[in-house]
Amino acid sequence: MKEACGVVGIVAPGRSVAHLCFDALFALQHRGQESAGMATFQNEQITVVKDNGLVSAVFAESTLRALGGALVIGHTRYSTSGSANWTAAQPVYRSAGVSGFALGHNGNLTNTLELAAAAGIEYTSMLSDSDLVAELLAREVDAGLALEKALGVVLGRAEGAFSMVILESDQVHAVRDPYGFRPLCLGRLGPADAPEGWIVASESPALDVVGATFVREIDPGEMVTITKDGVSSLQLLEPALGKQKLCIFEFVYFARPDAYLMGHQVHTTRRRMGELLASQSNVPADIVMGVPDGGVPAAEGYAKASGIPFGYGLVKNRYIGRTFIAPDQNNRNDAVRRKFNPLRENIEGQRLIVVDDSIVRGTTTKALVSMLRDAGAKEVHLRISSPPFAWPCYYGIDTPNRDELLAANHSIEEINDFVGSDTLEYITLENLRASIQLEGECCDACLTGSYPAPIPVTIGAAATRW
Repeated sequence: MKEACGVVGIVAPGRSVAHLCFDALFALQHRGQESAGMATFQNEQITVVKDNGLVSAVFAESTLRALGGALVIGHTRYSTSGSANWTAAQPVYRSAGVSGFALGHNGNLTNTLELAAAAGIEYTSMLSDSDLVAELLAREVDAGLALEKALGVVLGRAEGAFSMVILESDQVHAVRDPYGFRPLCLGRLGPADAPEGWIVASESPALDVVGATFVREIDPGEMVTITKDGVSSLQLLEPALGKQKLCIFEFVYFARPDAYLMGHQVHTTRRRMGELLASQSNVPADIVMGVPDGGVPAAEGYAKASGIPFGYGLVKNRYIGRTFIAPDQNNRNDAVRRKFNPLRENIEGQRLIVVDDSIVRGTTTKALVSMLRDAGAKEVHLRISSPPFAWPCYYGIDTPNRDELLAANHSIEEINDFVGSDTLEYITLENLRASIQLEGECCDACLTGSYPAPIPVTIGAAATRW
């Protein structure tokens, strides 16, 4: 399961905005490890630097020093639409208007074919939905519209998920889709009575790392514009629903545990997931362990609620990327063993409760259970802090087709047999919602098949639209 991208936008006169953006992107590296990029504005021109690889590999100190100006946007990417090669790295640039513009996108549009056809564009010529949006914006700007107006026209026709940052001469725009599928927040550099600059970012830790103060989350359909003179806000698009539909997996898996989403710290919600998961389960065990990193907070909560000691059974190699990057099953199994080392003395002869955040294809989980048994585990009881992942996502997560999703085609008993655990239990959807404490304010289509926004294909009679 590939996760969403990360976006940043900063306006800070007198500061090295490229260095600030580097630090902010570094804090969002977990949201995208395929490529990284920045666009800056100086001397009436936009400069874009982007490449495949991690933020630290793309931007050398000499590169950052050369990127001057007071405005910058940045992007870290996983491909959820289009190519994963260098040319699809972001920000995307177009020369339309006085100085052109650059765009970074987190999300996934679901009506790209219709948008392209209406404009007479062959979508196969586009690198991604982000590239298509940039092309459509450029056409509107070349036709005489200001970029802000063009954003309203183009994004008003778009369906799906988007949190975007757009850089043009002397200003940065940040806009969120009418459902609020993907996160986006605003921060202030300097004191409230004399701000030194402003930042928008996918998650609040990107604000923390540059010394900014969290101000608020950007609302669904809202556009924030930042200039050297300050911040303004416009309700660019009408909110689609009475309550926003932030992706529920931001709480379960994607967001950093120190992030704040909709007023809740993610780590706290994950601990509650473990606590409520423990209330569903009553199995004797010697130790509760979490699969690093996503399962650890829930394992702490599980141990607290169950009274079973919390312990560590796996050491994670911090320099190995997430295992879904592996291209085939053999490589994926090898990746699990490169990524985790078992603590044999904590495992051998023990009855383990192993808490993880999700099971998608099940292949990684199967390799993990096998590793624990090889290390001498007497019993392995899997506890998953999300309900069965049974439906593909079309709003910014690159999930497999439904026939590849284990829970879409197998019962819990069959999944338990496949991965080789002694018992398997998922948190219920009711308990997951209770953990987040946001009634009806998250998209859970991947768990329920109820899609708030239109989807591009028919995936079965059980799939519904709100």
